[in-house]
Amino acid sequence: MPSNPQLDFLHRISGIVSSERTIEEMLGELVGMTAQVTGCDACLVYLLDKDNGEIVLRASQVPHAKELGTLRLKIGEGVTGWVVEHKSVVALPANASADARFKRFNGLVEDTYEAFLSVPLVSGGDVIGVVNVHHREPHQHSSEEISLLTFIGEQMGNAVARANLAQENARLQEELETRKVVERAKGILQRSQSLSEEEAYLKLRGESRRMRRPMKELAEAIILADELNRERSF
Repeated sequence: MPSNPQLDFLHRISGIVSSERTIEEMLGELVGMTAQVTGCDACLVYLLDKDNGEIVLRASQVPHAKELGTLRLKIGEGVTGWVVEHKSVVALPANASADARFKRFNGLVEDTYEAFLSVPLVSGGDVIGVVNVHHREPHQHSSEEISLLTFIGEQMGNAVARANLAQENARLQEELETRKVVERAKGILQRSQSLSEEEAYLKLRGESRRMRRPMKELAEAIILADELNRERSF
């Protein structure tokens, strides 16, 4: 019985989601699947930053240490921005840089390649990012190739959005825990050194900078020292 590529990838994606990988691992899987489908020379994945409405480079098949997380486009800017704005696929089989929507970025060797396929990453009907596929030589993107990559973009979009949400929730939880610890340490400083709330906070912040230690770590040390002093006093 011949295998069904969409079904095969759906099973693979289901396995990725159930494993609760990090967002970086999810994007790595997405790059790997894209390369498998297209046989491309390079793959770039951008995610939409909803806070400022920019599209940020987050993963790449070709190493881009300086550009990851820093290369940003506005919605509508370049082919990538056009795909986000119009929620539509763009397939350029040759001389991609001649397209009116194309914008070249310093540091991206992929912009010198001939063929360019850009597919939206979708979650809940909304575009959350873009998968860009590059071939050094002219390449005719088949309808099957585009269809399969679009399918992966739709399925992986939900997985990536879920991982992104989990990462954001973890960050908010960490911020909440830090705030609680800092508040407790402030109270100790206010009591032990007769400081106002503002003075206690400024002292904590100043010591954190001077010692080059995270404020949470310093606050935890103050709390531990206070607990030890209390134990000795009994």
